[in-house]
Amino acid sequence: MPKYVIERTIPDAGKLSADELKGISQTSCGVLGTMGPQIQWLQSYVTADKIYCVYIAPNEDMIRTHAKQGGFPADSVSEVMTIIDPVTAE
Repeated sequence: MPKYVIERTIPDAGKLSADELKGISQTSCGVLGTMGPQIQWLQSYVTADKIYCVYIAPNEDMIRTHAKQGGFPADSVSEVMTIIDPVTAE
């Protein structure tokens, strides 16, 4: 199943409280629950003004549907082609 990185511009994302992040997470999980097991949220990285999310889904359309239903921005959706890490250098 393809893996995607979603870039979401959210001004002051890095200043969101734990409760606000929990609410966003609950909204995302609620939408995922209605979409079925084909789409999975793996993790997200919060920076100053963006949130980068990693999902597994059969296609980009499903990622964008999730974003629309959850009311989340999806500025870019990029399919991960390969993963590298320090072990790749060995």
